[in-house]
Amino acid sequence: MTTENRSYSLREAFAQPAALMMFFFGFTSGLPFLLVGGTLSAWLKESDVSLEMIGLISYATLTYSLKFLWSPLVDQIKIPFLHTLGQRRSWLLCAQLLLCLSLLAMSWISPHALFWFVTVTFLAAFAGATQDIVVDAYRIEIAPAETQGALAATYTLGYRFALLASGALALILADHIAWSVIYQLMAGLVILLMLATYCAREPEREVQVARSFGVMMKDGVIGPFKDFFIRYRGSLGIGLLLFMGLFKISDQMLGVMALPFYLDSGFTKTEIGTVSKLFGVWVGIAGAFVGGACVVRWGIERTLFLGMIVGGLSNLLFILLSLFPANLQVFVGVIGGENFAGGFLGTAAVAWLSSLVNKHYTATQYALFSSLVSLPGKLIGGLSGFMVSSMGYIGFFIFSTLSIVPALFLFLWLRTKVQKTTSS
Repeated sequence: MTTENRSYSLREAFAQPAALMMFFFGFTSGLPFLLVGGTLSAWLKESDVSLEMIGLISYATLTYSLKFLWSPLVDQIKIPFLHTLGQRRSWLLCAQLLLCLSLLAMSWISPHALFWFVTVTFLAAFAGATQDIVVDAYRIEIAPAETQGALAATYTLGYRFALLASGALALILADHIAWSVIYQLMAGLVILLMLATYCAREPEREVQVARSFGVMMKDGVIGPFKDFFIRYRGSLGIGLLLFMGLFKISDQMLGVMALPFYLDSGFTKTEIGTVSKLFGVWVGIAGAFVGGACVVRWGIERTLFLGMIVGGLSNLLFILLSLFPANLQVFVGVIGGENFAGGFLGTAAVAWLSSLVNKHYTATQYALFSSLVSLPGKLIGGLSGFMVSSMGYIGFFIFSTLSIVPALFLFLWLRTKVQKTTSS
């Protein structure tokens, strides 16, 4: 099948209906991320849950790292009764419904019934990860490659606004109303997003028939891995996969303990929400744009290497906050530096991962790569409460910074080998 190639102006790219829809889909993808992660840790901390347990509960977000395991099902299994809406919209509506019910259940149970609370938290995280699978596939299928940049931009904007709602707004409200009410409000937002999903246009795609579970696993999971190791044979492929798991580990390791650290440093939830989740988000957007400009100017590899260094060193800024607790000016500076570095590295990471994807396996292979990026950091992050208890916050910040060193050496080894493979 052939497609007609033509150029698109910026106005045409951003004016397409799909660009507006990706804003809402970005919002629905971003909303649960903090509600089962950073924002949740603040609720747990205030409910007198130990740091060790907070770290372990963060394993709920492992669903985002393991989403490739059920992505073949999302591609091929039809949802009963709803499949007339289309494969993508029906799956997204089901994921949103599960997310809404899980958030409501979290508000009704509360952390005092910890076992059941953790169970529904895992369900909310599973729903959020499933949303990501569907939205990534929708974005690729709904518009030609020439306009994907516009879709990615509006998706990112929606995602960031969701982080503002589930982060800054939730924390500020928590100084005035109960956490349970906040999670009920977030569930209400999901209902509004379900209306947007219902009104969305279903992408045109080739219908895949699920002949058996084994075939689905072979085509959806084994196939992309097999293709990867055909293109990057032997130690090169193993080195690339290992690098994917290491190059963002310092940033991911810090995430779970950030909010408990801010609270221990003497800041109110309103201050944390305003500085960390409001100011920080916009600085992160600025960092992302600067990172994108550097990719254009210097190339992907140089930008990625610089981003890893800046990202690792930004963790040392938190030592300043340990030395000057409850100092709002220091807090603003630390959050600004950390979020700028995270946005810069994030843009370079997306560009680099995308350059490794075989377009025949775009959605599944990107899901595999992004899962590998987040998995090791989340595994170690789950133990971060024990690390803080044994080595203190300052020791933990130093350790998280040094954790980037193996990735830097591995990058230098991989750089020339990947270039030779690409050019051959």
